[in-house]
Amino acid sequence: MPKPTAAFVLSLIGGIFVIIGGLIGALIGATLTFFIGGVGGIFGVLGIIWGILIIIFAILLYNNPSQRVAYSVLIIIFSVLSWIGAIGGFLIGFVLGLVGGILGLVHGPGESEQIRICLNCGSQIQDRNTSFCPHCGNDLRMQK
Repeated sequence: MPKPTAAFVLSLIGGIFVIIGGLIGALIGATLTFFIGGVGGIFGVLGIIWGILIIIFAILLYNNPSQRVAYSVLIIIFSVLSWIGAIGGFLIGFVLGLVGGILGLVHGPGESEQIRICLNCGSQIQDRNTSFCPHCGNDLRMQK
């Protein structure tokens, strides 16, 4: 199965924006905690964690496209969660993660990437443009 490159790149960039949003949220929360007390930086730390998880699942999606549905769903979930603590990665991280996750869900082999089966011998043929079966010589031009 071909690798979902667009889903990977968009999710990866989205995760980076979410981490940046989480870092800024943690800094602002820590500053407010210093001046007025409380635990304000915790939400920013959550944003950093969401961003790291988005990046991890994007890498897993790219390296293991057969599990694309599970990883894509997790990317979408953590992109939505990025609103807690990372302000959605300034909205950009949320949108990129969401689009990347959706692209991962709908990713599948295109017509040129589908495997052909020789009706004569049953062999799998990777090259869609091959006219004759490399195993038995059967004419594949009439076979759709």
